[in-house]
Amino acid sequence: MAPRPAPDLDLRRDQLTRTARDLAESEGWSAVTVRRLAAELGVTQPVLYSAFSGRQAVIDAVALAGFAELAAVLEAVEASPLARMRAYLDFAGAHASVYEAMFSMPSGLQFAGAAHEPLSRAFTAIREAFPGADDTQAEVAWATLHGLATLQASGRLPQERVQARLEQAHHALTR
Repeated sequence: MAPRPAPDLDLRRDQLTRTARDLAESEGWSAVTVRRLAAELGVTQPVLYSAFSGRQAVIDAVALAGFAELAAVLEAVEASPLARMRAYLDFAGAHASVYEAMFSMPSGLQFAGAAHEPLSRAFTAIREAFPGADDTQAEVAWATLHGLATLQASGRLPQERVQARLEQAHHALTR
């Protein structure tokens, strides 16, 4: 068993992750650089590299935290398809930069086999919303929600039909 990182290292990782998320939300992901993170936290770049191997590892940490948050949001609502679908889309809309790190940016995270616990929890929460669904059906539900969330966030779908699209997706996924 590998030794557990020192508590100050865990704290440093949490601070870096929160700072990266805050910067991305206020200025976009292009503002999130190792140099900028070091300046924001008042530390040297080598201090950051003691916590994360580089920018990609920081983005992956933000994404994993996002998956944990998404899982908690999904688990907090009724395990019905419509309630969980709405919660998913609300999360994506309210946390656009985190959602971008989770799904749109290059990532070192593995989805197949749910290699990371937060990913597994989020996937399970979606699968549980569709009684009797197997993994493939849950993947199609997730892909449908992701498509809606991505197109809505980009402004490519009319805002006035958000509810109608949600109801249509619900109907298609629960036949």
